[in-house]
Amino acid sequence: MRTALCALGAAAALVLLPAGHARAEGQDPDRDFTIADPRITESSGLAASRAHPGIYWTHNDQDAPLIYGIDSRTGETVATLTMQGVGTPRDMEAIAVGPDGDIYVGDIGDNLDGSWDHVWIYRFPEPKTLKDQKVAAKQYVVKYADGPRNAEALMVHPKTGRVYIASKNQDGGGLYAGPERLSSSGTNVFRRVDEVPWVTDGAFSPDGGRLVLRGYFSAKEYAWKDGRLGDGGTGVGAPFQGQAESVTYTADGSAFMFGSEGANSKVVRVDRDAENRPPDTGNGSDTGDGSGTETPGTPGKSETPKPSAVTGGDQGSQGNATVGFLVLAGATVLVLGIKRLLRR
Repeated sequence: MRTALCALGAAAALVLLPAGHARAEGQDPDRDFTIADPRITESSGLAASRAHPGIYWTHNDQDAPLIYGIDSRTGETVATLTMQGVGTPRDMEAIAVGPDGDIYVGDIGDNLDGSWDHVWIYRFPEPKTLKDQKVAAKQYVVKYADGPRNAEALMVHPKTGRVYIASKNQDGGGLYAGPERLSSSGTNVFRRVDEVPWVTDGAFSPDGGRLVLRGYFSAKEYAWKDGRLGDGGTGVGAPFQGQAESVTYTADGSAFMFGSEGANSKVVRVDRDAENRPPDTGNGSDTGDGSGTETPGTPGKSETPKPSAVTGGDQGSQGNATVGFLVLAGATVLVLGIKRLLRR
Protein backbone atom coordinates (compact mmCIF):
# COMPACT_ATOMS: atom_id res chain seq x y z
CA MET A 1 0.00 0.00 0.00
CA ARG A 2 2.73 2.42 1.04
CA THR A 3 4.81 1.55 -2.02
CA ALA A 4 1.85 2.12 -4.32
CA LEU A 5 1.09 5.50 -2.77
CA CYS A 6 4.72 6.60 -3.01
CA ALA A 7 4.70 5.54 -6.66
CA LEU A 8 1.53 7.59 -7.21
CA GLY A 9 3.18 10.63 -5.65
CA ALA A 10 6.31 10.16 -7.74
CA ALA A 11 4.26 9.82 -10.92
CA ALA A 12 2.36 12.99 -10.10
CA ALA A 13 5.64 14.79 -9.43
CA LEU A 14 6.87 13.89 -12.91
CA VAL A 15 3.75 15.41 -14.42
CA LEU A 16 4.03 18.52 -12.25
CA LEU A 17 7.75 19.17 -12.64
CA PRO A 18 8.12 22.76 -13.84
CA ALA A 19 9.30 23.30 -17.38
CA GLY A 20 12.99 23.94 -17.88
CA HIS A 21 14.24 21.57 -15.15
CA ALA A 22 15.08 18.59 -17.36
CA ARG A 23 18.84 18.13 -17.62
CA ALA A 24 21.12 15.43 -18.96
CA GLU A 25 22.41 13.12 -16.23
CA GLY A 26 25.92 11.77 -15.87
CA GLN A 27 27.66 14.88 -17.21
CA ASP A 28 28.38 17.99 -15.17
CA PRO A 29 28.17 17.95 -11.34
CA ASP A 30 25.41 19.72 -9.42
CA ARG A 31 22.75 18.88 -11.97
CA ASP A 32 19.52 16.91 -11.69
CA PHE A 33 20.25 13.33 -10.69
CA THR A 34 18.45 10.19 -9.57
CA ILE A 35 19.61 8.36 -6.43
CA ALA A 36 20.40 4.88 -7.72
CA ASP A 37 21.24 3.10 -4.45
CA PRO A 38 18.38 0.69 -3.59
CA ARG A 39 19.21 1.07 0.11
CA ILE A 40 18.16 4.72 0.02
CA THR A 41 14.38 4.66 0.08
CA GLU A 42 13.67 7.56 2.44
CA SER A 43 16.22 10.27 1.67
CA SER A 44 15.33 12.87 4.28
CA GLY A 45 18.29 15.24 4.21
CA LEU A 46 20.72 16.61 1.64
CA ALA A 47 24.03 18.47 2.00
CA ALA A 48 26.61 19.50 -0.57
CA SER A 49 30.11 18.28 0.24
CA ARG A 50 32.73 20.95 0.93
CA ALA A 51 35.66 18.61 0.31
CA HIS A 52 34.43 16.76 -2.78
CA PRO A 53 32.83 18.78 -5.62
CA GLY A 54 29.63 17.27 -6.95
CA ILE A 55 29.11 14.94 -3.97
CA TYR A 56 25.94 15.13 -1.87
CA TRP A 57 25.48 13.51 1.53
CA THR A 58 22.13 11.96 2.42
CA HIS A 59 20.56 9.37 4.74
CA ASN A 60 17.36 7.46 5.39
CA ASP A 61 15.10 8.78 8.12
CA GLN A 62 14.93 5.53 10.10
CA ASP A 63 17.92 3.32 9.69
CA ALA A 64 21.22 2.14 11.05
CA PRO A 65 23.66 5.04 11.56
CA LEU A 66 24.54 5.23 7.87
CA ILE A 67 25.37 8.26 5.73
CA TYR A 68 25.66 7.98 1.96
CA GLY A 69 27.79 10.04 -0.40
CA ILE A 70 26.15 10.38 -3.83
CA ASP A 71 27.95 11.50 -6.98
CA SER A 72 25.63 13.96 -8.74
CA ARG A 73 27.22 13.10 -12.09
CA THR A 74 25.94 9.54 -11.98
CA GLY A 75 23.56 9.21 -9.02
CA GLU A 76 25.71 6.38 -7.68
CA THR A 77 26.83 5.96 -4.08
CA VAL A 78 30.58 6.51 -3.82
CA ALA A 79 30.90 6.30 -0.02
CA THR A 80 28.90 4.70 2.78
CA LEU A 81 29.82 6.06 6.20
CA THR A 82 28.98 4.11 9.36
CA MET A 83 28.86 6.37 12.40
CA GLN A 84 30.59 4.89 15.44
CA GLY A 85 30.03 6.04 19.02
CA VAL A 86 26.34 6.83 18.68
CA GLY A 87 23.23 4.87 19.58
CA THR A 88 20.58 3.58 17.22
CA PRO A 89 19.00 6.54 15.40
CA ARG A 90 15.30 7.12 15.99
CA ASP A 91 14.37 9.50 13.18
CA MET A 92 17.23 11.14 11.27
CA GLU A 93 15.73 14.02 9.31
CA ALA A 94 18.46 16.47 8.34
CA ILE A 95 22.13 16.85 7.46
CA ALA A 96 24.46 19.82 7.01
CA VAL A 97 28.17 20.58 6.62
CA GLY A 98 29.61 23.18 9.00
CA PRO A 99 32.42 25.70 8.51
CA ASP A 100 34.72 23.40 10.47
CA GLY A 101 34.35 20.78 7.74
CA ASP A 102 32.30 18.53 10.01
CA ILE A 103 29.08 16.82 8.98
CA TYR A 104 26.12 17.37 11.32
CA VAL A 105 23.19 14.93 11.33
CA GLY A 106 19.89 15.80 12.99
CA ASP A 107 18.15 12.86 14.66
CA ILE A 108 15.37 15.32 15.45
CA GLY A 109 12.17 13.88 14.02
CA ASP A 110 9.21 13.07 16.24
CA ASN A 111 6.12 12.00 14.35
CA LEU A 112 4.03 11.97 17.54
CA ASP A 113 4.46 15.76 17.72
CA GLY A 114 6.58 15.98 20.83
CA SER A 115 6.64 12.63 22.62
CA TRP A 116 10.42 12.56 23.26
CA ASP A 117 11.87 14.88 25.89
CA HIS A 118 15.18 15.03 24.00
CA VAL A 119 16.60 14.42 20.54
CA TRP A 120 20.14 14.06 19.21
CA ILE A 121 22.64 15.64 16.87
CA TYR A 122 25.56 13.62 15.53
CA ARG A 123 28.78 15.18 14.27
CA PHE A 124 31.92 13.88 12.57
CA PRO A 125 34.64 15.21 10.22
CA GLU A 126 33.88 14.95 6.52
CA PRO A 127 36.15 12.18 5.18
CA LYS A 128 39.09 13.20 3.02
CA THR A 129 38.66 10.14 0.82
CA LEU A 130 35.48 8.75 -0.69
CA LYS A 131 35.14 5.11 0.28
CA ASP A 132 33.10 2.88 2.55
CA GLN A 133 34.41 3.51 6.07
CA LYS A 134 33.64 3.90 9.75
CA VAL A 135 33.69 7.41 11.21
CA ALA A 136 34.00 8.41 14.87
CA ALA A 137 31.00 10.59 15.69
CA LYS A 138 30.08 12.72 18.69
CA GLN A 139 26.52 12.59 19.99
CA TYR A 140 24.83 15.67 21.45
CA VAL A 141 21.69 15.67 23.58
CA VAL A 142 19.24 18.40 22.55
CA LYS A 143 16.24 19.81 24.40
CA TYR A 144 14.03 22.79 23.56
CA ALA A 145 13.51 25.58 26.07
CA ASP A 146 9.74 25.51 25.49
CA GLY A 147 9.21 21.76 25.49
CA PRO A 148 9.50 18.84 23.03
CA ARG A 149 9.20 19.58 19.32
CA ASN A 150 8.85 17.67 16.09
CA ALA A 151 11.42 18.88 13.56
CA GLU A 152 12.91 17.99 10.21
CA ALA A 153 15.21 20.92 9.45
CA LEU A 154 18.71 21.40 10.89
CA MET A 155 20.99 24.16 9.62
CA VAL A 156 24.57 25.07 10.52
CA HIS A 157 25.61 28.68 9.93
CA PRO A 158 28.64 28.66 7.59
CA LYS A 159 30.43 31.50 9.41
CA THR A 160 29.83 30.94 13.12
CA GLY A 161 29.06 27.22 13.20
CA ARG A 162 25.95 27.81 15.33
CA VAL A 163 23.34 25.10 14.84
CA TYR A 164 19.67 25.93 14.23
CA ILE A 165 16.60 23.70 14.14
CA ALA A 166 13.24 24.55 12.57
CA SER A 167 10.30 22.78 14.19
CA LYS A 168 7.07 21.69 12.51
CA ASN A 169 4.60 21.05 15.31
CA GLN A 170 0.88 21.26 14.62
CA ASP A 171 0.73 24.62 16.42
CA GLY A 172 3.17 26.15 13.93
CA GLY A 173 6.89 26.23 13.29
CA GLY A 174 9.63 27.90 15.28
CA LEU A 175 13.29 28.62 14.62
CA TYR A 176 15.53 27.46 17.47
CA ALA A 177 19.14 28.51 18.07
CA GLY A 178 21.56 26.18 19.78
CA PRO A 179 24.34 27.30 22.12
CA GLU A 180 27.38 28.97 20.62
CA ARG A 181 29.20 25.64 20.87
CA LEU A 182 27.59 22.25 21.30
CA SER A 183 28.52 20.28 24.40
CA SER A 184 28.87 16.50 24.26
CA SER A 185 28.85 16.22 28.06
CA GLY A 186 25.73 18.23 28.93
CA THR A 187 22.29 19.03 27.57
CA ASN A 188 22.20 21.52 24.70
CA VAL A 189 19.19 23.79 25.13
CA PHE A 190 17.81 25.25 21.90
CA ARG A 191 15.85 28.48 22.33
CA ARG A 192 13.14 29.87 20.09
CA VAL A 193 14.40 32.99 18.31
CA ASP A 194 11.92 33.41 15.45
CA GLU A 195 8.77 32.10 13.82
CA VAL A 196 9.06 30.04 10.63
CA PRO A 197 6.71 28.24 8.27
CA TRP A 198 5.84 24.55 8.66
CA VAL A 199 8.88 23.12 6.87
CA THR A 200 10.56 19.83 6.03
CA ASP A 201 14.12 21.10 5.53
CA GLY A 202 16.31 24.16 5.31
CA ALA A 203 19.86 25.29 4.55
CA PHE A 204 22.09 28.34 4.79
CA SER A 205 23.71 29.77 1.68
CA PRO A 206 27.50 29.30 1.57
CA ASP A 207 28.09 32.97 2.43
CA GLY A 208 25.70 32.84 5.39
CA GLY A 209 23.56 35.70 4.10
CA ARG A 210 20.46 33.66 3.21
CA LEU A 211 18.38 30.80 4.51
CA VAL A 212 16.15 28.61 2.36
CA LEU A 213 13.20 26.75 3.90
CA ARG A 214 11.04 24.27 2.03
CA GLY A 215 7.70 22.62 2.67
CA TYR A 216 5.85 19.92 0.78
CA PHE A 217 4.65 22.19 -2.02
CA SER A 218 6.90 25.26 -2.16
CA ALA A 219 9.95 27.01 -0.72
CA LYS A 220 11.17 30.47 0.24
CA GLU A 221 14.58 32.05 0.59
CA TYR A 222 15.05 34.59 3.39
CA ALA A 223 17.69 37.19 4.07
CA TRP A 224 19.56 36.35 7.29
CA LYS A 225 20.39 39.11 9.75
CA ASP A 226 21.49 39.05 13.38
CA GLY A 227 20.48 35.46 13.98
CA ARG A 228 16.95 35.83 12.61
CA LEU A 229 15.03 36.02 9.38
CA GLY A 230 15.74 39.39 7.82
CA ASP A 231 12.65 39.64 5.61
CA GLY A 232 9.42 37.91 4.63
CA GLY A 233 11.08 35.61 2.13
CA THR A 234 11.04 35.22 -1.64
CA GLY A 235 9.57 32.22 -3.49
CA VAL A 236 12.18 30.17 -5.33
CA GLY A 237 10.06 27.97 -7.59
CA ALA A 238 10.58 24.63 -5.85
CA PRO A 239 9.50 21.58 -7.86
CA PHE A 240 6.56 19.50 -6.67
CA GLN A 241 7.83 16.09 -5.58
CA GLY A 242 6.26 12.91 -4.26
CA GLN A 243 7.32 13.62 -0.68
CA ALA A 244 9.38 16.80 -0.61
CA GLU A 245 11.88 16.25 2.19
CA SER A 246 15.18 18.00 1.52
CA VAL A 247 16.92 21.09 0.19
CA THR A 248 20.46 22.45 0.08
CA TYR A 249 22.52 24.96 -1.86
CA THR A 250 25.15 23.89 -4.34
CA ALA A 251 28.64 24.38 -2.93
CA ASP A 252 29.08 27.59 -4.93
CA GLY A 253 25.67 28.95 -3.91
CA SER A 254 24.47 29.34 -7.50
CA ALA A 255 21.50 26.99 -7.19
CA PHE A 256 19.24 25.00 -4.89
CA MET A 257 19.06 21.21 -4.91
CA PHE A 258 15.66 19.78 -3.94
CA GLY A 259 15.23 16.12 -2.95
CA SER A 260 12.43 13.77 -1.92
CA GLU A 261 11.83 10.38 -0.36
CA GLY A 262 11.18 7.15 -2.27
CA ALA A 263 13.18 4.58 -4.17
CA ASN A 264 15.12 6.08 -7.10
CA SER A 265 14.14 9.53 -5.92
CA LYS A 266 15.06 12.54 -8.01
CA VAL A 267 17.18 15.49 -6.89
CA VAL A 268 16.27 18.60 -8.87
CA ARG A 269 18.40 21.70 -9.42
CA VAL A 270 16.78 25.14 -9.43
CA ASP A 271 19.08 28.00 -10.43
CA ARG A 272 19.23 31.10 -8.28
CA ASP A 273 18.61 33.77 -10.88
CA ALA A 274 18.00 37.45 -10.15
CA GLU A 275 14.28 36.85 -9.53
CA ASN A 276 15.06 34.19 -6.94
CA ARG A 277 17.32 36.41 -4.84
CA PRO A 278 15.82 38.26 -1.84
CA PRO A 279 16.59 41.93 -1.22
CA ASP A 280 20.11 42.36 0.12
CA THR A 281 19.00 43.37 3.61
CA GLY A 282 21.10 40.81 5.46
CA ASN A 283 24.85 40.80 5.94
CA GLY A 284 25.24 37.18 6.95
CA SER A 285 25.78 38.21 10.56
CA ASP A 286 24.79 35.66 13.13
CA THR A 287 24.29 36.65 16.74
CA GLY A 288 21.45 34.28 17.65
CA ASP A 289 20.56 33.54 21.27
CA GLY A 290 21.37 29.96 22.25
CA SER A 291 23.29 30.99 25.37
CA GLY A 292 23.70 28.29 27.98
CA THR A 293 23.93 24.52 27.58
CA GLU A 294 22.52 23.02 30.74
CA THR A 295 19.10 24.32 31.80
CA PRO A 296 16.14 25.70 29.86
CA GLY A 297 15.27 29.38 30.03
CA THR A 298 12.91 31.84 28.44
CA PRO A 299 12.85 31.40 24.67
CA GLY A 300 13.76 34.31 22.45
CA LYS A 301 11.04 36.25 20.69
CA SER A 302 10.69 37.25 17.07
CA GLU A 303 11.03 40.90 16.20
CA THR A 304 8.53 40.61 13.38
CA PRO A 305 5.74 38.03 12.91
CA LYS A 306 6.54 35.64 10.10
CA PRO A 307 4.26 33.73 7.69
CA SER A 308 2.60 30.55 8.90
CA ALA A 309 3.13 28.54 5.72
CA VAL A 310 5.71 28.30 2.97
CA THR A 311 3.96 30.09 0.15
CA GLY A 312 4.67 32.40 -2.70
CA GLY A 313 6.67 30.00 -4.90
CA ASP A 314 7.51 30.83 -8.48
CA GLN A 315 4.30 31.65 -10.35
CA GLY A 316 5.33 29.80 -13.48
CA SER A 317 5.95 26.57 -11.62
CA GLN A 318 2.68 26.94 -9.73
CA GLY A 319 0.84 27.46 -13.00
CA ASN A 320 2.30 24.28 -14.43
CA ALA A 321 1.12 22.42 -11.34
CA THR A 322 -2.52 23.48 -11.37
CA VAL A 323 -3.95 20.39 -13.11
CA GLY A 324 -2.38 17.80 -10.86
CA PHE A 325 -2.06 19.66 -7.58
CA LEU A 326 -5.00 18.00 -5.84
CA VAL A 327 -3.84 14.54 -6.93
CA LEU A 328 -0.39 15.12 -5.50
CA ALA A 329 -1.72 16.69 -2.32
CA GLY A 330 -4.03 13.76 -1.70
CA ALA A 331 -1.29 11.22 -2.35
CA THR A 332 1.11 13.05 -0.04
CA VAL A 333 -1.41 13.19 2.80
CA LEU A 334 -2.10 9.46 2.46
CA VAL A 335 1.61 8.63 2.42
CA LEU A 336 2.23 10.71 5.54
CA GLY A 337 -0.72 9.12 7.33
CA ILE A 338 0.48 5.60 6.64
CA LYS A 339 4.08 6.57 7.50
CA ARG A 340 2.96 7.80 10.91
CA LEU A 341 0.96 4.64 11.58
CA LEU A 342 3.90 2.42 10.65
CA ARG A 343 6.12 4.21 13.18
CA ARG A 344 3.79 3.90 16.17
